[in-house]
Amino acid sequence: MSTYEGSLRVPGDEGPPLGVTIDLTGDRFRVSAGGSEIGNWSKSEIRVNALPDGFHLRAEGEEVLLDITDDAQFAVDLGLRTAPPHLRRRMSALMRND
Repeated sequence: MSTYEGSLRVPGDEGPPLGVTIDLTGDRFRVSAGGSEIGNWSKSEIRVNALPDGFHLRAEGEEVLLDITDDAQFAVDLGLRTAPPHLRRRMSALMRND
């Protein structure tokens, strides 16, 4: 799978999150909302950390928080090595089944 549904918010912002689609096809990390692209980076240009409150994406000096519906598969597809314990267990189960 290379496309994920989720929500995006800016840490500290109290407003409602924005529904987004994330496409991990090839070496790109694309974020779109409502049919409009809001971000498109090479995976080498970004940093993604899995933390208890979601995935923290840093790009171009900015940080946003992503909540992904299929978070374990998303983390595996990104090649993340560290994650909170509950997410690591689900990632391990996915990798064992492959």
